[in-house]
Amino acid sequence: MNILILGSGGREHALAWAVMQNPKCDRLIVAPGNAGIAMIADCAVLDIMDGGAVVEFAQENAISFVIVGPEAPLAVGVSDRLRAAGVLVFGPSEAAAQLEASKRFTKEICAASGAATADYGHFTDAAAAKAYIAAQGAPIVVKADGLAAGKGVIVAMDEKSALAAVDDMFSGAFGGAGAEVVIEEYMDGEEASFFVLCDGENVLPIGTAQDHKRAFDGDTGPNTGGMGAYSPAPVLTDEIAAKTLETIVKPTMSEMAKRGMPYQGVLYVGLMIKDGVPRLIEYNVRFGDPECQVLMMRLGAQVLDLLLAASEGRLDTARVNWADDHAISVVMAANGYPGAYEKGSVIGGLETLPETSTSMCFHAGTAVRDGKITAIGGRVLNITARGPSLGEARNRAYEMIEKVDWPEGFNRKDIGWRAL
Repeated sequence: MNILILGSGGREHALAWAVMQNPKCDRLIVAPGNAGIAMIADCAVLDIMDGGAVVEFAQENAISFVIVGPEAPLAVGVSDRLRAAGVLVFGPSEAAAQLEASKRFTKEICAASGAATADYGHFTDAAAAKAYIAAQGAPIVVKADGLAAGKGVIVAMDEKSALAAVDDMFSGAFGGAGAEVVIEEYMDGEEASFFVLCDGENVLPIGTAQDHKRAFDGDTGPNTGGMGAYSPAPVLTDEIAAKTLETIVKPTMSEMAKRGMPYQGVLYVGLMIKDGVPRLIEYNVRFGDPECQVLMMRLGAQVLDLLLAASEGRLDTARVNWADDHAISVVMAANGYPGAYEKGSVIGGLETLPETSTSMCFHAGTAVRDGKITAIGGRVLNITARGPSLGEARNRAYEMIEKVDWPEGFNRKDIGWRAL
């Protein structure tokens, strides 16, 4: 079959790498892709936010299956356009994608279904939001209601920071995403990510992971889109995973179906776990990045079969075959990220890195300029490895990093420290 993946980041490179290993895949196109993806698949220039253009491209290229990588095309209904045209697609409808596109919507779904999450308030003006903060006190969490590329969440440890976050959001620091604000109770515990495939009726867990959001070692510095991840997440035991399914995921899926917007795709369940009890931090309607990289490394070729089963309503017959292994991914980012950073620096040494079932460099923000691989984003490379233990996977990943010649980049040296 001919398959199209929409997206250009490390998540999409990892998806492409796994899908390519499945004999069902005859031709793989990734739009727009990046320098690393271009080494294993065809890349195409395509506006992935334009549903009509995506449908036309799929028809012209005899595409049998479309996998939507990022959240933004889902939030504007690209998957709906594909389904309406009779193209099989992996990814929720525009209505169901509100689980990520609107924090308020998710909170309303949780309230209606009884899914365990933090108490909250929803605000459309700064004065009311500030009054709520004054009444609740700190620490407290301030979130832009809409999509803010993973950056619209401020965990404020004091009231001054919380009030400043409200001002920033309503003054447009996060664009339209901050036109409405959700303010939540601060939850402490250990964070973990639980990934579940859904086909509208059935759910199938496909793995757990933990990522490192802070820019620098020791979980210090500003929040980022993620500086590394590992899988499985030791804190997310089988018992807690089962509890999450029964008290959070299944009630949410039932409520979505009841509202006429059944959820089909992957559900990224961000959890806070304390004393063995999981509570929902947030839902994402796509694979996490860099969590996707470690999941794909562990799942391999079976990923395509699982995504097809979810898209065709066959998850009740699908099974995940897990190896008893561990994977880790370390992000190499441009100096200055997540703040201002320069683009265009040349990355050397990549040709010396292994490309095997246990070691891969997944590209995120890269392009080829004058025949050389250059950095064009904030998070640029994902050095990913697996092994029989997390320690061995970590050692393999950091040995690969030693071979990368990129003075304009940096990476954390302690990815996986919580588990190790």
